[in-house]
Amino acid sequence: MGPLAGITVIELAGIGPGPFAAMMLADMGANVIRIDRARGDEPGVRVPYRMNVMNRGRRSVAVNLKSPAGVETVLKLIEKADALIEGFRPGVTERLGLGPDVCLKRNPRLVYGRMTGYGQDGPQASVAGHDINYIALSGMLSMIGERDRKPVPPLNLVGDFGGGGMFLAFGVVCGILEARGSGRGQIVDTAMVEGAAMLGNIFQSFRAMGQLSPRRGDNILDGGAHFYDTYETRDGGYMAIGAIEPPFYKKLLELMGLNQAEFEPQMDQTRWPEWKRRFADVFKTRTRDEWSALMVHEDACAMPVLSLDEAAAHPHNKARKSFVEFAGVEQAAPAPRFSRTVPALTQPPAEPGEHTDAVLAEFGFTAVEIAHLREQGALI
Repeated sequence: MGPLAGITVIELAGIGPGPFAAMMLADMGANVIRIDRARGDEPGVRVPYRMNVMNRGRRSVAVNLKSPAGVETVLKLIEKADALIEGFRPGVTERLGLGPDVCLKRNPRLVYGRMTGYGQDGPQASVAGHDINYIALSGMLSMIGERDRKPVPPLNLVGDFGGGGMFLAFGVVCGILEARGSGRGQIVDTAMVEGAAMLGNIFQSFRAMGQLSPRRGDNILDGGAHFYDTYETRDGGYMAIGAIEPPFYKKLLELMGLNQAEFEPQMDQTRWPEWKRRFADVFKTRTRDEWSALMVHEDACAMPVLSLDEAAAHPHNKARKSFVEFAGVEQAAPAPRFSRTVPALTQPPAEPGEHTDAVLAEFGFTAVEIAHLREQGALI
């Protein structure tokens, strides 16, 4: 139903960015088959299967990858796939017998998507890590946080999902498009360090121009500027202000009841700390909802800071259907949107092995072969 309808992807179950990339591909209509392990063996934070939104949109085949027959089963699925996604440490799939050389020999058109923190080679390649470690090495973490205070992890959005999962999904689609012309597959080496660094390329431009302070809280976009920050309101809520351009800055000052002449020139960084204190005092005079009613429909680049519950209930998000309830769980809808090949949620998160027999039958396995694989312990 989506723009990737007709594409088949095999996902070797993992955590974090791999499942996120697979979710993105499935949201866009790809037929993603998740190869799960035994129940309870999955690494990382435990989330009940039916509530794990990142596993939506695909079916599950439970295979014992320690069994040669189980590995052969996965290879037969790979023979008919356009891509494979794996998120293990370098060398793990090779030891399982599912490395890129083996898989590309079985399917020369296969795009082999690899997701790691540090990449497939280099001094850190085999070292364990998580989002916070990868964005630290990328330089991005050093820029996030308040002045004269420690760096603050931006959840796990910059490494796992922005610099990881999204780049993996993008790389896989690029590889599939190229393979359609060349007839040849290839390896997509996705490293969260590199993805996070690429997300920050605008700051490399600022640095090259000599307009980037290495100290947190000194720059326009890191909370250093009075016109780009969050401010607490009288009721303990917050407003997010991003009035960078002069017309928006002028409108913001007007709505705040401030004399523009006292806050010019806008880019005089020596005045920013003083002006931030004055902004803070003004925002404390009204509640968040009062400021919101005054500002959100004006070109002042001001919005209330919403909780997840509030975001789902906000009139704009409701009008756009940005959040949907699917299989009993409220979640973000597929994005981006397409005018013709409209993505849709069709498959809730699966229990491991929920679709083993049906998927294998679609890939040409007979009922007798499936039963024999189960007797061998190749299927879980």
